[in-house]
Amino acid sequence: MSEKREKFVSLAEKRVTRTIKDIRLIGNLSNKNNYSYEEKDVRKIISTLEDEVKTLKARFAADDVKSEAVFKL
Repeated sequence: MSEKREKFVSLAEKRVTRTIKDIRLIGNLSNKNNYSYEEKDVRKIISTLEDEVKTLKARFAADDVKSEAVFKL
């Protein structure tokens, strides 16, 4: 396996695993015993995550799409 391929696989596995964990942690925010939120907050979180997945897909399809976002409610 080439060095670039090994680096890609290593980083992809680490980053995707971390992202899955973080998404699950965001899901924990749905516990109304611990948190108070409005439906518009939920829609904004989900919309932002969906937009970032769309951007991710576009970046793999074409290398020239870049986006930097900071999420705020």
